[in-house]
Amino acid sequence: METEADINQKSTVYRAFQLAKIPIIIALILTPIRFSLELIGLPDSAIFFIGLLWLTLAFAIYWGTKLYNTKHAYLLLLLSLLIYSPISRFPVALFWWIDTNWEIGTHYGLYFNNFGQALLNHIGYGSLVQIIPGFILGSITIAFMSNRKNEIKKANTLEDE
Repeated sequence: METEADINQKSTVYRAFQLAKIPIIIALILTPIRFSLELIGLPDSAIFFIGLLWLTLAFAIYWGTKLYNTKHAYLLLLLSLLIYSPISRFPVALFWWIDTNWEIGTHYGLYFNNFGQALLNHIGYGSLVQIIPGFILGSITIAFMSNRKNEIKKANTLEDE
């Protein structure tokens, strides 16, 4: 028999999946776009901002503004990032494979000797590069929004007196 804690834990994970769903879809579209732009010869400076880290930071801020008034906001933020980041990184490893197999010459094919290394680094290390700053920025957003809410409450209380 499931306890209330089990049900709450499942609903928290489900909510995190729901929060991560649209960002995952966007990331799965964004990486092929960046790869294609690189293939047609656009310089790195032109496509620098089309990347998963920037997308992660934007979603971390968005999640922070959505979650600040929610029970377990920081846990939901972390779980959403833990779900989103590795899945969003998989196409990067796939494009490493494509780039190295056909010797295309994009930045995706650099650094690793085999698909196992690419997978570990792009999904493992790459996820950490997204999760850590995303969690920091999302946490700052949650704290800022919570503080702002409290300040508004105080101001309204003072006006009522």
